[in-house]
Amino acid sequence: MSRTQRLFSLMQLLRRHRYPVSGAALASSLGVSLRTLYRDIAELQSQGAHIEGAPGLGYVLKPGFMLPPLMFSEEEIEAIVLGSRWVARRTDGALADAAANALAKIAAVLPSDLRTSLEASTLLIGPGDPLPPMIVDLTDIREAIRAERKLHLSYRDEAGRLSERVVWPFALGFFDRVRMILAWCELRDDFRSFRADRIEAMTVTETRYPRGRRTLLKAWRETSGKG
Repeated sequence: MSRTQRLFSLMQLLRRHRYPVSGAALASSLGVSLRTLYRDIAELQSQGAHIEGAPGLGYVLKPGFMLPPLMFSEEEIEAIVLGSRWVARRTDGALADAAANALAKIAAVLPSDLRTSLEASTLLIGPGDPLPPMIVDLTDIREAIRAERKLHLSYRDEAGRLSERVVWPFALGFFDRVRMILAWCELRDDFRSFRADRIEAMTVTETRYPRGRRTLLKAWRETSGKG
């Protein structure tokens, strides 16, 4: 068992007990010496864990503490890295920057052994087909979704027909070749999906749509069988 895993196991043991547990019992459960246990408790306390007690009295963890460096297994780290690499390649510049910043923040609080795993991940994202050019900025669409604002679109469908739409955007879908906006369409009075590369003009209005985005997403899943 690595030191990181041992510290995580110690935290889990302490969380199971509402009252002080002897150092000997904790050491026995972890299969380590009392000296190692005392060193591990001191390390957790130095990182902010509210562990009260002393040798001979037992130890108890006060509630409300989560230790960030120990929240990820090696497989979870690989999943985070792989997802971030996909975001960097297949979304847009703003999300790519956000993914890089998130990885940097995670790396800053990881123990050295797990930081090495993050930096040396061997899971790679292969090249994909080039994305079609877009006039609209996906950042604007994401902000409209968060603010629950209506969009006015000039949209050209697959047959080349241009139409004006007022839609209530509630989700963005990122696929290998296209970016899709999921929305309620006032023209069709129904849910519709719109390819971002077929939008020829877009205005984010100041009007909030009457149903929340979570409500719309739930209704869309129910009607489309995507739940």
